Amino acid sequence: MTTDAVAPHPLGALRAGSRRPFLTGVVFLVTLGCGVAQLVHRPLYDQVVRDAARIDDGEWYRLVTGMFFQDGWTAGLVVNLVWMAVVGTAAERVFGRGRWSVLYFGCGLFGQFVSYVWLNPVGAGNSMCSAGLLGALAVVVMVASRRYGVEFPRNLRMSAFVVPVLAVIGTVLQDNHGLPCLLGMALGLLLLPPSARTTQP
Repeated sequence: MTTDAVAPHPLGALRAGSRRPFLTGVVFLVTLGCGVAQLVHRPLYDQVVRDAARIDDGEWYRLVTGMFFQDGWTAGLVVNLVWMAVVGTAAERVFGRGRWSVLYFGCGLFGQFVSYVWLNPVGAGNSMCSAGLLGALAVVVMVASRRYGVEFPRNLRMSAFVVPVLAVIGTVLQDNHGLPCLLGMALGLLLLPPSARTTQP
């Protein structure tokens, strides 16, 4: 048996949080519950969606509730939950729960606000939260070799460097996921787990 056959996954070597993604699971279930409630009682959506006119009237809570409901309805709920489960699990294991919370909700709230004032005044969804986590994970992959001595597969490293390019292009095309992703990269750089080299006595 070769060494490569038993080598751990690179993300496992960077794990700062619990192997069990508890926080991702909790937010997943809350988002699922909100999505199901929206599908069962469709008028609920109008009460919680990010709506610039309503926010201008003082309903600022919509910037928060917009992160838990879906303007894509059933398809949007399924896609966004799958995306959150994959990216959220990886991010929680690498960054831990505290940093995950800052990344997920910070980037999500930022995305909701930017959408409200500029890109997309009416809408909802947790995809901008996940975009922030993706940006943070891209930074981890970029610096893993130098900072942690962990080598990711070449295609994954190349994909990580494509993320900011796509985020900038998306922003230029007025897609509201690009800026939360770029913020996720900036926060991810600030919140990087400590290197084992710096924590050794």
